[in-house]
Formats: sequence, structure tokens, C-alpha cells
Amino acid sequence: MRWTSILAIYFLFWVASAFVLLPFGIKTHEELGLEKVPGQADSAPGNFQPGKLMLRATVLSLALTGLYVANYVYGWLTPDMLMDLA
Repeated sequence: MRWTSILAIYFLFWVASAFVLLPFGIKTHEELGLEKVPGQADSAPGNFQPGKLMLRATVLSLALTGLYVANYVYGWLTPDMLMDLA
């Protein structure tokens, strides 16, 4: 597998991981006891930390990409095996 393919797969895993991890650790202004801005949605996050989200997404996507590449190299799970399960 070429390194550019691995990079593309890593990027796809990173974006998916960021979206999956987005709601974890987020609290609303009401939960934090902060004042809301007039017109603000009740569900708006009060403690969004993009740096922490990017770090978590990076770690998760590195692990997922590592598993994907290891599966590609060692052939633990192949399309034929998946067809046999169906």
C-alpha cells in the first residue's frame, strides 16, 4: 500500500472520528451555570474546546488507521470472509 493511500485513509478516519467525538464532554451554558447570550439556542455548547477534540480525533484515527493497515498487510479480515458471514 502506498503512503499516499495510507494518508488518505487516515484523513477519512480523522474526519469521521472528529464527528463521532464531537458531542463527548460538551456541556450547555445552563449546565455550567453561565449566562446565555440573547437569542442563543438552549443547546449551544458552553465549553467547546477544539484543540482537545482534534487531539482525541488524532489519537483515535491513528489507532484505526494502524488497524486498517495491519489488516491490509496480514489479511485478518477479507471481503470473502465477510461474504461468508452474510
